[in-house]
Amino acid sequence: MSTVADFASIRNHHEQAVFEAVLAQRNVYPAVTGDELLADVACVALNRLPARYIRHSVDFLFYLTERERGELEKAVQAAVKHAFEFVQARVAMRARG
Repeated sequence: MSTVADFASIRNHHEQAVFEAVLAQRNVYPAVTGDELLADVACVALNRLPARYIRHSVDFLFYLTERERGELEKAVQAAVKHAFEFVQARVAMRARG
């Protein structure tokens, strides 16, 4: 019996949706450019969402209703919008600085 568990398959369900939303919205926020700032946006957005750890997306999605899926999508979009605005404001403060 192995004493080391393989946790590599565990991840936050919201990660992929947030990453996709960040990439889709990056052109709306021209002051937030570059991989570092986009990663900051993703972190801020993920920290605004409740953690939902999964091993397989299908396992999580199977138990959600259409309404719950829609609510999750709205929550991701709102978190990403907030994150872009937050990071954009920080960039502007540094520029004035």
